[in-house]
Amino acid sequence: MIVVAQILQLENLLKIMALKERLGTVVSDKMDKTVVVAVINRFPHSIYQKTVSRTTRYKAHDENNNCKIGDRVRITETRPLSATKRWTVAEVLNANNTNQEAVQ
Repeated sequence: MIVVAQILQLENLLKIMALKERLGTVVSDKMDKTVVVAVINRFPHSIYQKTVSRTTRYKAHDENNNCKIGDRVRITETRPLSATKRWTVAEVLNANNTNQEAVQ
């Protein structure tokens, strides 16, 4: 009985845990079903208070290969999908149409 209560408690805890989300720009789409998303984090320097930008690159799963370089996307944290891939593309916010215009 106690074990069942603990399992239920853990399931409820997992339901209310917030997933990490990031907004970034696709910088590479050369891999199959994977894109590299650059996320810029801006914060004030601890001593000088100047705004500092730090870029982090995440590999994200893109199931249908929809994302192209320059697209603005929202990525969410997920279970490990490969050695370096722990994020998935939730939605494409702004599609970059310059590649399509150049082809036409």
